Amino acid sequence: MAPFAEPGPLPLDTFRILFVCTGNICRSPIAERLARLEIDSRLGLRTGRRIVVESAGTWGHEGAPMEAHAATVLGEYGADSAGFAGRELLDEHVIDADLVLTATLDHRAQVISMGHAAGLRTFTIKEFTRLVQRVDSRTLPDPRDGARLTERARALVRSAAALRGWLLASAPEFDELRDPYGAPIGMFRNCGEEIFDALDPVVTALTGVAR
Repeated sequence: MAPFAEPGPLPLDTFRILFVCTGNICRSPIAERLARLEIDSRLGLRTGRRIVVESAGTWGHEGAPMEAHAATVLGEYGADSAGFAGRELLDEHVIDADLVLTATLDHRAQVISMGHAAGLRTFTIKEFTRLVQRVDSRTLPDPRDGARLTERARALVRSAAALRGWLLASAPEFDELRDPYGAPIGMFRNCGEEIFDALDPVVTALTGVAR
């Protein structure tokens, strides 16, 4: 399994992604750890640490372990579930985040209602994927041309926000992830697959490196 974190201080210039669901024991932990895996596998641990990935829940089970089925699904993708502890969403999490990705539209609304100018950097996970796929990557700063990775990531968020009013989902539920809590592991696998597929174009756009 890929390690979750590398010891030592974070780089000074970082880009923070915050995943948000309800309890922070199913959907957002899966997204957090799969995103970490994908970023590190494409950039390596040292460069990948410039993108910080975290999660929290609007009714977060503070200190709770990840739901067992969620941990199993992560293992099936080769991601590490060790050391996870649930968190309740706090103002400081939203303030620090450069990009907030939520499971549902309701979670998105709850984050935005907290203030902190979060509206232009908060999307559902699937909404952000849909918008990112319409952003012309040639318009983004490219680290291979000397741009900073964090500069590219922030430009991507601005581009996605600019497209949001023009590119609506055909139905609102298409931008949401269903909650698998309490369901058989098959539903967790479906949720994990949805998240994994949604993250692929996002990580490619953020890093400029395809899987």
